[in-house]
Amino acid sequence: MPETYDVLIIGGGPGGYACALRAAQLGLKAAVVEKRPTLGGTCLNVGCIPSKALLDSSERFAEIKKLAKHGINVGNVSLDLARMLARKNQIVEDLTKGVAFLFRKNKVTLIPGTAKLLGRGKVQVVADGQTNSVEAKSIVLATGSEPISLPGMPLDGEHVVSSTEALSFEKVPEHLIVVGGGYIGLELGSVWLRLGSKVTVLEFLPRILPQTDTEIVGLVHKSLMKQGMLFHLDTKVTAIERRDGKVRVMAQSRGGDVAFDGDKVLMAVGRRPATASLGLEEAGIRVDAKTGRVAVDKDYQTSVAGVYAIGDLIDGPMLAHKAQNEGEVLAERLAGKQAFVNYQAIPSVVYLWPEVASVGQTEEQLKDAGRKYKVGKFPFQPLGRAKCLDESEGLVKILADAQTDRLLGVHIFGPRASDMIAEAVAVMEYSGSAEDLARICHGHPSLSEAVGEAARHAAFGAPLHA
Repeated sequence: MPETYDVLIIGGGPGGYACALRAAQLGLKAAVVEKRPTLGGTCLNVGCIPSKALLDSSERFAEIKKLAKHGINVGNVSLDLARMLARKNQIVEDLTKGVAFLFRKNKVTLIPGTAKLLGRGKVQVVADGQTNSVEAKSIVLATGSEPISLPGMPLDGEHVVSSTEALSFEKVPEHLIVVGGGYIGLELGSVWLRLGSKVTVLEFLPRILPQTDTEIVGLVHKSLMKQGMLFHLDTKVTAIERRDGKVRVMAQSRGGDVAFDGDKVLMAVGRRPATASLGLEEAGIRVDAKTGRVAVDKDYQTSVAGVYAIGDLIDGPMLAHKAQNEGEVLAERLAGKQAFVNYQAIPSVVYLWPEVASVGQTEEQLKDAGRKYKVGKFPFQPLGRAKCLDESEGLVKILADAQTDRLLGVHIFGPRASDMIAEAVAVMEYSGSAEDLARICHGHPSLSEAVGEAARHAAFGAPLHA
């Protein structure tokens, strides 16, 4: 007889493993089907974690070259790329083992293999040429997403690569051409830029980071250009040719046809839901024909009763923490508890340096909605802590309702913005105001003082220290 579970999750990424662990904590018999040899999904294996490891390593490499102004002379600095990649791989291994440990601790069953829906409550799992059937009261689809390429320009894993291969180049490319000016392309482009590559970004739109506040984008663009990154906006890539180990990218821009020669092309034009092997159509699960997203109701249930979907498979930003939040909430609902995801308070981070972090609405979104708002800003430059760190680039921008002062959006471009945004998320989670944020006592000297000063600007009309 097939094994029967209360909850069977297909996919062991942040959404899937969080759902399984929370379900087990609540007394449900939980299992996860995972086709990778390790848990953690794209995020832990070939996404969030390895990219941040390389970002931090490359940032330190670049920072060492600027230590002379601190009175620290280090002499010639050289790069050991193999060792840097080995460190990245070790971090990934440690964290994936950590998830596996949590499975054992919480008695979550791991089922290796590729899963396919057979019908209500049934899943087929294929592993090592053998096929087995698993049954569950509730099935959760959490298979995440995968990189895409442009039509007629397939990824070959060597010359035209996705973010996965760009995490493991054996040598620093002389010229890396990045197609796409979103966060993935810019993050990985900045890694190889700091390690010595010439990096050229080709973006179809007239701006980079299309989901980010326009004013913040302007500052980010200038910062990256100052670091040496080259940009060609309003540029449509039309073809890619491989020639003697090199790559030529043909494109159309406002000025006419252009060509770019490089060693590698990083295709960073987006991601799509990873659903190819799930058998959704045969199971009767509705999928948006244009986006590939799985249709779900407010309880994350698909068009088939007892089958649910979370994370990158459904509407919303493709973010690991969004998927994790949904996984936990779904597990609690399946256990009979009340829980929800506040989609207005999900932060977004771009791990450049300085970093970009935001939560809530952009100024453009508020204008489009016709909502009256007020703005508060404060730069990092006057802060004592920023000066001591030699990290004074960027600012904090606060958007609040003009009548009620309710916090509508917070946007940070600056050092450790990824950590500072959490304070704004907490205030927004509880429907707080700009004044609430302003009256929080921030440590001195600290970078977070910029958040308080920008909030003072929005709430009271002026910051204290400007």
